[in-house]
Amino acid sequence: MATTRTEPADPIRGSTIRLTWTEGPTMGKTHEHVFHPDGTVEWGKERVPYAAMKAGGDVHLFSYLSLSGYTLTVALNFDDRTLVGFASSDKDWHPLRGRFEVAGG
Repeated sequence: MATTRTEPADPIRGSTIRLTWTEGPTMGKTHEHVFHPDGTVEWGKERVPYAAMKAGGDVHLFSYLSLSGYTLTVALNFDDRTLVGFASSDKDWHPLRGRFEVAGG
């Protein structure tokens, strides 16, 4: 299992964040992610380790490897609630765009 990394002040840890995709293979869908304080993220029936760090300004990045073999890496802009990122596997990758809201935390 990969080592997780979260920074002490990251606004992702301990939050529930709804990601709504406006571009990419899941366009039009919303997925709720629960970022637990222990460094795991939960959505659907999965719970796996994640890493998060500040990218600059009010932009924070998170990444995790799902049980299906896809890695999701997303930058969240907390100023305007937009997101950009990539979903990738060992065979393909997809650029993503969307919006997000913090539902709890």
